[in-house]
Amino acid sequence: MLMIRAIIRPERVAEVLTELLESGFPAVTKMDVMGRGRQRGIQFGDMYYDEIPKEMLLMVVKDEDKEDVIEILLRKSRTGTKGAFGDGKIFISPVLEAYTVSSGLDQL
Repeated sequence: MLMIRAIIRPERVAEVLTELLESGFPAVTKMDVMGRGRQRGIQFGDMYYDEIPKEMLLMVVKDEDKEDVIEILLRKSRTGTKGAFGDGKIFISPVLEAYTVSSGLDQL
C-alpha cells in the first residue's frame, strides 16, 4: 500500500476529485494548506504573498493502482496543456500499517 499526498491548486480540486471517484478511487482526505515552492511566493506590484493557499489530498492506494492515480492527478491538476509554476507536487510513501478504528482490524 502507498500513501499519495498531492498538493494542488484549490481551483483544480473539484475536477480531480470527480475523476478519482469516477475511476474507482473514492477514498480521499482533503485539507486546506498554505505554502510555497521554489518560486518563493508571488509578487503582484507592491504586494508580496509568501504563502499561497493550496489543497492537500491524501490517498492510500494499492501498489498496482499508483500509476493510474498519478496519471489522474497530473492530468487534472495541471494548468493548461504544459502546466505552470505552482501547479503542485505529488509525494509517494509506503504505508506499513493501517487500522480501521471501529473494528481495530489491520487493513493491509
